[in-house]
Amino acid sequence: MGNNTYGLDFGTYDLKIYDQKKNSTWKVKNAIAVKENQRVYAAGDAAYAMHEKTPDFIKVSFPMKSGVIANFDLMQKLMQILFSQEGHKVGAGSYLIAMSPDMTEVEKSAFVQLMGYSKMKVHSANIVERGIAAAIGMDVSILDEKGLFLVDLGGESCEFSVISQGGVVLNRRLKTGGIQMDLAIINKIRHQQDFLIGQATAEHIRKHFGLSNSTQKEEIMVAGRDLCSGLPKMKQISADTVRDALDDFFKNYIIAIESMLRRIPPDVRRQVERTGIFLCGGIANMEGIGFYFEEKLKCKIVIPDQPELCVVKGLKEMIDNPKYKKLTYSMADENYRWLR
Repeated sequence: MGNNTYGLDFGTYDLKIYDQKKNSTWKVKNAIAVKENQRVYAAGDAAYAMHEKTPDFIKVSFPMKSGVIANFDLMQKLMQILFSQEGHKVGAGSYLIAMSPDMTEVEKSAFVQLMGYSKMKVHSANIVERGIAAAIGMDVSILDEKGLFLVDLGGESCEFSVISQGGVVLNRRLKTGGIQMDLAIINKIRHQQDFLIGQATAEHIRKHFGLSNSTQKEEIMVAGRDLCSGLPKMKQISADTVRDALDDFFKNYIIAIESMLRRIPPDVRRQVERTGIFLCGGIANMEGIGFYFEEKLKCKIVIPDQPELCVVKGLKEMIDNPKYKKLTYSMADENYRWLR
């Protein structure tokens, strides 16, 4: 083992890190602002706060897309800056990284290469399936559980995992998430009302209304641009408009879950029906999402506290508890099973 051990959960919007030596977990925005001359202007939370508010010569980028590294150079710069900040320094040691099992070998190896190029002095880098880490982070007895259905709702991807006795039976990843939900809201409002809003506003509306059928929050006033006059304007947006956009979007998730339920082995499915479907990821915080899935799927839905932290909590438990070591893999291992 190295001087320290870290757990890394790379998300489209958030990067979550567990530091074993400090016994602490921290979260930072996975964003970087770059000037025209490629000089870094801001990184992390500061860069995210500038999103959709910068002049033309500054561009805010998100190096991760759909759970994979989309811009290696920017991700390298971002990690070098974030991991050298006072109070959050990440140095020499061993690393445990949560990844989706349906990534290609190139996508997986990019994460390992990234840490080497970022001068992090990596002694060893192991991999664990995101679904496994999330289940452990929910305090599920993963090695004994005979049937667990997990839905990880992220910023730009949604992963469905069926787990039995410490292994993934079925896995599927859709490259849609919170960003696409916000775009669906933007398009619905634009087509219905000839009114254009930004992505940050759409995200605020989504979090405000959620999927709840409550009538207490009927409308919300937002700023945007009238597409007929071209002028800035304040306008009321109804809950029904937002929920119509989200309902169209979530139908794809319901179809994917029902498809996977039909493919699960009978014994595993019986256990899933008893324990229910578990939701994690940042989107699982949306108001009314549990009731929505229960109504559509006619089964029990379980949402843990702080669902956005389930994966990094699982990484912490796996690092601290030696019994979970057999669930991790190294890409340098000859028996690395994802190569089979």
